[in-house]
Amino acid sequence: MSPAQPAPADDTGTGLAPPCALGALWAVRHGQSTANRAFALAERSGSTALPVPGRDRDVPLSPLGLAQAHALGDWLARQPPATGPDLVVCSPFTRARQTWQAMADRARRDGAAPLPVLVDERLRDREMGVFELHPPAALRARAPEEAARRELLGEWWYRPPGGEALTDVAVRVGQFVGDLRRAAPSRRVLLVAHDAVVLALRHVLAGIGAPAPDRLPPVPNASVSSWLGDGRRLHPASWGDTAHLTNPDPTDGSARA
Repeated sequence: MSPAQPAPADDTGTGLAPPCALGALWAVRHGQSTANRAFALAERSGSTALPVPGRDRDVPLSPLGLAQAHALGDWLARQPPATGPDLVVCSPFTRARQTWQAMADRARRDGAAPLPVLVDERLRDREMGVFELHPPAALRARAPEEAARRELLGEWWYRPPGGEALTDVAVRVGQFVGDLRRAAPSRRVLLVAHDAVVLALRHVLAGIGAPAPDRLPPVPNASVSSWLGDGRRLHPASWGDTAHLTNPDPTDGSARA
């Protein structure tokens, strides 16, 4: 279990953050997926096989991920109605939608009122192009020159063939945030998405001139990162909080998928 972490230093903003009248913003990474688990197992064993068939958008939660989503539902039910989320926006990917559905079911069981929910394509996970669902070891074995290029450029800037860099994710997340702040002033919004989206959100909310991250802070599965509003902008409050998870699993790392 990892407790809430203070927001990274460059999340304090540059003084040129666009005005944002949202009351609060929470960003949840989906619970552990079957791909997360397979990636972690492949990394530990050194396997270069491709253990995850199909499309990335269809990858479901693992049993642990479903349990984590239930824990998130308990967390949601504990939020005071006057200060907790009053609107949910979810990624279209299966693992995110399953996370939200399990959260909502558990929160209603605990007595919480239903929340309106929207699905927005801009909250989808980072597209990995020809390396979709490739564990890192498989990528290194099958395309060593591409793996070397990824290492040279750094994860924030690396764009796989046919896919996205995290800089690209930040562009679409920035467009989403701009629309959200105009459409939902003073609303308290919960996003259910992916680690790439949460990382991009952190960069966007830091404002114009925010430095690109040299190292990416971890975004654990089923973690909650939050920003609080003062009527003019959002300020970082927590990062990667997993205090609501009581039964961590050693295979549940921050493997990306």
